Amino acid sequence: MAGETDLTTLLATMAPVLFPQTYVYCTVPHDEAQRYMPLEPLATYREDEGLTLILERSAADAADLSYGPLLRRITLNVHSALEAVGLTAAVATVLTREGISANVVAAYYHDHIFVPEADAERALEALRALSPA
Repeated sequence: MAGETDLTTLLATMAPVLFPQTYVYCTVPHDEAQRYMPLEPLATYREDEGLTLILERSAADAADLSYGPLLRRITLNVHSALEAVGLTAAVATVLTREGISANVVAAYYHDHIFVPEADAERALEALRALSPA
């Protein structure tokens, strides 16, 4: 099943959903990565400095990992193609206008936006406003 590439269609059908969990970004040394896989990270990314883990806050707390800001996840439920042009820019632009930081993670089927916990509802409404009624 191919993902959508047309920006107008992507915006009209993105159906953003805010998840209730609080997420955090952590980093661990590469040679300790397997030790943290039982925490079931939502996502990982390997950088030169270490392995980034996106975890539920409760898992990070249980493992005594340090982390930065508390975040909530908004998933865009449209199946966006990885080669689609403009969706990330449109999301970033509308959230920038609202003064909301965003960390976008593109996966195979959907894009996921991590926003500060305190701004999550406002971010959701701003994204919903991108879709025509």
